[in-house]
Amino acid sequence: MLLNEKGYYFTVLMHGLFAVISVRRPVRDRLEGIPVTDIYYGLSWFSTILAILLLIVGLWNAELLPSEKGFYAFSFLLALFGAIAVQKNTRDNQAIIELKKMLGFS
Repeated sequence: MLLNEKGYYFTVLMHGLFAVISVRRPVRDRLEGIPVTDIYYGLSWFSTILAILLLIVGLWNAELLPSEKGFYAFSFLLALFGAIAVQKNTRDNQAIIELKKMLGFS
């Protein structure tokens, strides 16, 4: 694989990770009743969908074996899921720590 192809996939991966972190927060904030602007909510979803589409286009045009394309796609989606899970668990753990402090449990 050429260096520019590696750079493309790296950039798409970083964009995707940032996008899912950006989309997760307004989704949770809206569920908790915290106001979120529609423009930010829409842009974060657009960015997430764009990152996935960029990966699909890149893999569609890549001269790779189908098994390699599948590996890249599956790895990408797992990385996005992992970013969401880490952020959710971090926020939930912080809320538990704050609740313990309020209740007097160290």
